[in-house]
Amino acid sequence: MMLEDVARAAGASLLHPAGQAPVVTGVASDSRAVKPGDLFVCVPGERTDGHDHAAEAVRAGAVAVLAERDPFEGEVNARVLLTPVLLADNSVAALGRLGHAWRAAFRGKVVGVTGTAGKTTLKELLAHILAGRGATARNPLNLNTQIGLPVSMLGADGDEAFWVMEAGISHAGDMDELGPVLEPDLAVILNVGAGHVQGLGGKGVARCKAALLKYLAPGAQALVSADYPDLVREARALCPAAVYFSTTGKQMPYRAAYLGLGEDGRGRYRLRLDGESLDVACSLTGPYGAENVIAAAAAAHLLGLSAEEIARGLEGAALPAQRFARLSVPGWTVIDDSYNANPLSCARMLEAAAELARDRALVCVMGEMLELGDEADREHVELGRALAAARAVFWLGGHADEVREGLEKEHFAGLFRPLARPEDFLPAFADWDNARSDRDREGLMLFKGSRGNRLERLVNAFTESRVAHAV
Repeated sequence: MMLEDVARAAGASLLHPAGQAPVVTGVASDSRAVKPGDLFVCVPGERTDGHDHAAEAVRAGAVAVLAERDPFEGEVNARVLLTPVLLADNSVAALGRLGHAWRAAFRGKVVGVTGTAGKTTLKELLAHILAGRGATARNPLNLNTQIGLPVSMLGADGDEAFWVMEAGISHAGDMDELGPVLEPDLAVILNVGAGHVQGLGGKGVARCKAALLKYLAPGAQALVSADYPDLVREARALCPAAVYFSTTGKQMPYRAAYLGLGEDGRGRYRLRLDGESLDVACSLTGPYGAENVIAAAAAAHLLGLSAEEIARGLEGAALPAQRFARLSVPGWTVIDDSYNANPLSCARMLEAAAELARDRALVCVMGEMLELGDEADREHVELGRALAAARAVFWLGGHADEVREGLEKEHFAGLFRPLARPEDFLPAFADWDNARSDRDREGLMLFKGSRGNRLERLVNAFTESRVAHAV
């Protein structure tokens, strides 16, 4: 885009014209990720302020800067001082307007995905299916916020057939900022549950997620789970023509049933696609996986893909990193679902892990569930009750007493070991492992916790130690 077009779309004024009119070929909000030709967006944050890194971004190749104030005051470098600055009252809002302008110019189909648990997995599944029909862009990882979503959209070439974009919210009103940027041709709401309750409010989650339906493009469709009564109520009020899917036996146009594990450890599912029956196998397992599978299949079907295309896409799809990723190390199958956690996702991962473990020792390495507000104590007690199926539980973070209470309610006879620091995990595990009577048998270990726990550190430490021990 020409700089003048960028300024117009963002609703920004040109502070430093400097006689140059560069072409903007990309957008970045992190100076470390800037590439030549990028527009650097200065975002004020709690810990860092992008304005302080604007000169660094220019030296990395940024051809213009979007800011709330002149970021080059006191700068002496001539090249930096000649860089155009687009001035806006709110740089994040201006970035959103720019993202929507790029979306308005897009002639393919835009799919907006939201939900409490599994939305990144759904996004990846659906994008993989659609890629079999035509070029498909999606959010990298979970860049789904007021910053990440428009940056992801602006990172697309614009020549794709499909965009699959995840919208993540943590506060009431967030969707009212994301929805107008995205304006989806198909909105998919996967589920609702206790997640970000501190920001959304326990009874407001369904309303806040369903708010995406207020921002549908003209002639758009909506696909919503029928298995959450609060969500159904909110969706019907906003979009009476919404299409529904179910995994609980409700007679909806789109539905799925879990058939169990195949011999290869992949989950088998029977799908009903608006009158067509389809059996598939994929990397997901357990009843929880049915929700992701049918949502992805139904969305693709509504976009015109055949059952054969959908089956091929599902069976060839890989799960994103830290989302029920399976690793094998000497003596153990490791399930890495450490990216994030809430009560709904924890319950589902525990169910799936228990099924995969079968008669093997199940060990759970868990981290505190964050952002639950007043529900935190109760939800951690319930998590403790669900953890009682494990042989050993290693816990990092707060609410250890509540987890212990839940375990005791279920007469848990295994080991519960709170960890004061991440470094305590390996010695604590070694003590337990050396004492168990069935050391010769392989076990299964699940890592699961909120992002703030950074459980990937424990995953890496454990896998590296097992490999080193084997050598």
